[in-house]
Amino acid sequence: MPLSLRIDDLALPLKHPFKIARGEETVARSLVFRVRDGEVEGLGEATPIERYEESLETVRAWFARHPLPDVAAFDLQTLIDPAIPAAARAGLDIALYDLIGKKLSVPLYALLGLDPAQTPVTSFTIGISDPQTTLRKLAEIGDHPVLKVKLGLGTQREQVETIAAIRARYTGTIRIDANEGWTVDEAIAVLAELARFDIEFCEQPIPAGNPAGLRAVRERSRIPIVTDEDSLTAADLPALIGCVDGINVKLAKTGGIRGALEMIHTARALGMKIMLGCMVESAIAATAAAHLSPLVDWADLDGPFLTADDPFTGVQYERGKLVLPGGPGLGVRERVTS
Repeated sequence: MPLSLRIDDLALPLKHPFKIARGEETVARSLVFRVRDGEVEGLGEATPIERYEESLETVRAWFARHPLPDVAAFDLQTLIDPAIPAAARAGLDIALYDLIGKKLSVPLYALLGLDPAQTPVTSFTIGISDPQTTLRKLAEIGDHPVLKVKLGLGTQREQVETIAAIRARYTGTIRIDANEGWTVDEAIAVLAELARFDIEFCEQPIPAGNPAGLRAVRERSRIPIVTDEDSLTAADLPALIGCVDGINVKLAKTGGIRGALEMIHTARALGMKIMLGCMVESAIAATAAAHLSPLVDWADLDGPFLTADDPFTGVQYERGKLVLPGGPGLGVRERVTS
């Protein structure tokens, strides 16, 4: 019996409006992939990124034009065609790995030979807000040990004051993310001001496509530099040698687990540190990424923290440390509604 694919819309209301330098959302929208082989169903999730000209519509349109080939679920080299756009490929890839794990009755981490005890602590992200809202969000976080703060909008003084207000109340690790919001000169100036607040690293300070600019920022900053929009796949990494300290790997950018593994191993070969990130997404995609987290230095897998009504359960958190589910495949389950 050939594999079948069903794609469903998923709307995830957020606990708070989530604002970054490029825009704001109150509901995250993604697509749930259901790949069935006989009685076994694998779950995946596609979270298209508008920045890369992908959308829910383009994902659906791809599979409407390209039905799955008539091969076994284990034939990943055929099924995960590099020609499939990244977000669409990620949804299919995740579902296939979940399906294979279920057919073999092993968790994904075991299928990959990874130790679930070696997961890192994830950060909790605070989007761009006014000072009062930012501090209310900080109070809700409690004693979570790692915080990521979105910057890149407003004056230099306003952004520095935001971090100063947070640091005055928070003793844990702080990371910052400008989402391409600064020029090279602005990045150098802002990071010089922020260095006194003990920032672990700054993610994507300037617009992508300017390795020389990243190098200039890195050489003048005491805060390490990590890329996101500049590092989509393994092929992007050689151009960043000497320009950054680390890279952010996201399944939505790499096209899923296969692409993420390739990127992680390439980064290690090049001496770069690795963060595993996510979009604002459900427990399906966040859990898939979490299974890879024993391979990385840092995690930013907080999608389930940000949503108000996730119909799926998967990865759990113990004071921020990722706790992988032990069930077969992803270990993700659908919530039972009464």
